[in-house]
Amino acid sequence: MPFSPASLRDTLEANLPRGATGLVVALSGGSDSACLATALSQMTPLRGLALRAIHVDHGLQFAAATFREACSALCDQLRLPLEIIDVKVAAGDGLSLEAAARDARYRGLARRLGRGECLLTGHHAADQAETLLLQLIRGAGLKGLSAMPLCRELGAGWHLRPLLDTPRAELLRFAVQAGVSAVSDPMNHDLRFDRAFLRAQLWPLLEARWPGAAATLSRAAGHLAEAQLLLDESAALAVRNLKDGEGLSVTGLRVLPAPQRLNAVRYWLAECGVMPPSTARLNEALRQISDAADDHLPCVVWGGHALRRYRDRVFVTPARPARLEAVREWPVGVGSTLALGAGLGVLSWTTRLGGLDAARLPKRVTVRRRRGGESLKPHRLATTQSLQHLCQSRGVLPWMRDALPLLFAGGTLVAIGDLWQDAGWSVPQGTMGLGVVWEEAPLLV
Repeated sequence: MPFSPASLRDTLEANLPRGATGLVVALSGGSDSACLATALSQMTPLRGLALRAIHVDHGLQFAAATFREACSALCDQLRLPLEIIDVKVAAGDGLSLEAAARDARYRGLARRLGRGECLLTGHHAADQAETLLLQLIRGAGLKGLSAMPLCRELGAGWHLRPLLDTPRAELLRFAVQAGVSAVSDPMNHDLRFDRAFLRAQLWPLLEARWPGAAATLSRAAGHLAEAQLLLDESAALAVRNLKDGEGLSVTGLRVLPAPQRLNAVRYWLAECGVMPPSTARLNEALRQISDAADDHLPCVVWGGHALRRYRDRVFVTPARPARLEAVREWPVGVGSTLALGAGLGVLSWTTRLGGLDAARLPKRVTVRRRRGGESLKPHRLATTQSLQHLCQSRGVLPWMRDALPLLFAGGTLVAIGDLWQDAGWSVPQGTMGLGVVWEEAPLLV
């Protein structure tokens, strides 16, 4: 079907999420996004949704000002509101400049989306085919080979690619017919970049040998996406059965066949917002988690994350779990609070039956992390117990024990967060004392 504002409207009508509140076209200054914006402005209004545009300036090249001017001129012509945002691109952690720029761009766009707004980008069939080829060369798995999804969640809204089935030739034809002008991006001709090399050196050969290759490769990516959807449904069911609090059951993982185990853990990591490691790294992590002796604490780190086992559960954690760093002095009294640091929450005093005896407490208590050998008496009929024993009894995760805030009156441990308080410093049963509340505490058990 020839590309037109009417065909674009049909695609959007069929694929817009039900809760869509507005349309936001991402303008680069290039031909593809200019065609998309032009067609959007010419089509019959859809569901009464307002249309606006965003241009992202990466600050990577001298042509950036030209792109901004081209986007401003086009939006003036189309009478579209335009927002220009600047992002910082920092290549690192193994990312190419292309990938780092893409990540920075979508982070910036996601922050600018209002609730329910749909970001529309000009990716077409040839872009989809190129993505599939690049993922093949990189040895990607099925999710990577599914290439770009038609619709995905982004920020407070969605990201929709309504041109994925549209051939590049159709967009060029529309550009000529509609008088669309655009700026050529020098980076698209820089053969240091993989996509530019593919377009300039390989794609002409592929299309000369196999006309219509873009459409067939794009269709193949769609088939792979359908297969990935089935795997995701299977993994979601497995994860529901494996869930044990915030972790997964190690016993349950052991009985799954290896491919299903990998599929389930990858899906769970994605649910947690964590990019899975390579297949080799993930296989090694699962081997260690499954085979380690019961008294060992296997930990496999990649990037900023880690998989750790404790007892019969596996957890995904930061590579460096939060820990209480500074020694603090905290005034004693209802209403007094103490921020413990990033990811560690806030302590506050409250009144509580059987709480600490305010008359015996100093004006300030010292708050610090464990150093080893700390102990207290958790209730009147108990013996004095070490912090290590208390943590083991409650199942406090070993890597989170340095996050516990220990409260000292002079040199005596009187409480550990809101988990335990020393019976020797407590008021008689049935009377009111001071209690500790630990708000926004990290996951401990």
